[in-house]
Amino acid sequence: MDQAVGLRKKGNGALESECCFPGPALQKPVRVLAVSSGKGGVGKSNVVINLAMAFDRMGQKVLIMDADLGLANIDVLLGLAPRYNLSHVLNGQKRIEEVLVNGPGQIKIMPASSGVQELTKLTDDQKLLLLELLDGIETDIDILLIDTSAGISDTVLYFNLAAHEKIVVVTPEPTSLTDAYALIKVLYSKFGERHFRLLVNSSAGEAAGKAIFAKISKVADHFLDGLSLDYLGAIPYDASVPKAVIQQKALLEAFPKAPAAKAFLSIAENIWRTQPSVNHGTIQFFWKRLLNV
Repeated sequence: MDQAVGLRKKGNGALESECCFPGPALQKPVRVLAVSSGKGGVGKSNVVINLAMAFDRMGQKVLIMDADLGLANIDVLLGLAPRYNLSHVLNGQKRIEEVLVNGPGQIKIMPASSGVQELTKLTDDQKLLLLELLDGIETDIDILLIDTSAGISDTVLYFNLAAHEKIVVVTPEPTSLTDAYALIKVLYSKFGERHFRLLVNSSAGEAAGKAIFAKISKVADHFLDGLSLDYLGAIPYDASVPKAVIQQKALLEAFPKAPAAKAFLSIAENIWRTQPSVNHGTIQFFWKRLLNV
């Protein structure tokens, strides 16, 4: 199918929309998902890793981008020791393909730096450079998962704007809910973003997860007219999760039969079954927009 049409056929014959970063070297559309949270400590990076593992088990080729540029932790959670990271790419020392490392399964990981304060706020030139580099990445992938830092910094907003799908991770803590709403509100009011999906982590169960979603949804419906906030699912509190972290392994690798592991598989299938928003175009669409972040 002609790439310019912006659609492709899925395995079941249905059509799905083309996502961003379909550069000349990539030769196929890629689903780009930004995973964010209003505050730290909600298990966002762990969510990213296990969603990547779930997609990998579904036969999808996954690239994780650690976009917490100054406080990287994806490599730490997986017990990796990358020699190079994204800072070497932005400094012109390495190509993106040269800094990628192998994760569990067939997952590729683009590590970030740790303790490099100047990378916590990208310049306009670095934003353009990063988009151009992602546009021309030569790694064959189906899904790009962007693990942003927590909060509402301009770098967090930047990566959310550069993704078709925005997943916001919350926990039952009241501060997590208020900060998640703040993130959604900024993206809605300042940039006109309308589509978000909420994932509840460390939930007491599915009913509790839906109750938490209902709280945020009620406020959003009242104050953010036209917002589309979807419930993605709940990851139950599971003692196996911290055990996997201590082992520096993905939960799906260390404890594949754990309740939380099964929930990750279910949520990944839910994501893959649904089509992303078609509000965005290709990478060229983002250049002017992102410079205004």
